[in-house]
Amino acid sequence: MEFLSEWFNIILNSVKSIQAKDILDIAIIAFLIYNLIKLMRETRAEQLVKGLLWVVIAFALSELFHLQMLSTLLKNFFQFSVLALLILFQPELRRALEQVGRSNFGKYWSFVSGGTKESEEYLKKQKCCIKAVVDASVALSKTKTGALMVIERQTKLGDIIATGTVINALPSPPIIGNIFFNKAPLHDGAMIIREGMIYAAGCILPLTKNTSISIDLGTRHRAGVGISENSDAIVVIVSEETGTISMAVNGVLTRNYTREALMGALESALLPQTNESGGHKQIMPLRRKEKKHERKK
Repeated sequence: MEFLSEWFNIILNSVKSIQAKDILDIAIIAFLIYNLIKLMRETRAEQLVKGLLWVVIAFALSELFHLQMLSTLLKNFFQFSVLALLILFQPELRRALEQVGRSNFGKYWSFVSGGTKESEEYLKKQKCCIKAVVDASVALSKTKTGALMVIERQTKLGDIIATGTVINALPSPPIIGNIFFNKAPLHDGAMIIREGMIYAAGCILPLTKNTSISIDLGTRHRAGVGISENSDAIVVIVSEETGTISMAVNGVLTRNYTREALMGALESALLPQTNESGGHKQIMPLRRKEKKHERKK
């Protein structure tokens, strides 16, 4: 009983000594660890971490059983481990830094603060753009005309735009249809939409390296998933073989969109949500609500 009493007093004294800054410190570390695990899940980084854990276990065993050669080899490895980690986790680190750098606060403050003339014009332009993309997607789907439309958000796609032809035109179903007409010179590439305008077409996108994507999906879908992995862009894809409308966001491909579902998904991602008081909430990233759609990763 005395032993339990002593331990209880130690724990009680430790709890009493905790200050507000300690709680903040623990909360920050927990947040960082949670986001690190979230970032690594279902990526190549998860397998790399498992491999590093086995190396650490091997080093501990070599020290325990006095295996001098193995211990020396692993010590030399750990001397360059920081540089090795930067090289191995380069794609994941880049994605993490891009996510940290994405902030809707500055760009959409006008919506939060009650709305201005500029925000109303921007909202009107976005609505017209969404309608044009949806109408064009449905029309292209009926004729089984392949299309790849990338809607830029916070991550700028200047390097992608440089591979295509700048158009800078107001979006409309006829223009989008002409761009992706199979005899048109720009139909093979992607169309980039920036701030509600068709900014460029015929652009070359990076292909995804995700090997779990169905072999039934071609280059167009793999390119759409690839650009969504490297940016926060929303990608609308129309299959040339089946006419199926798909969407790629954050490296996840959802398929079999109807007109209503596509309209709702784009409005949810690109338009500010109106609250009960009539104001506008900050625009948030697209939620993965489309559970009824077939998911392809």
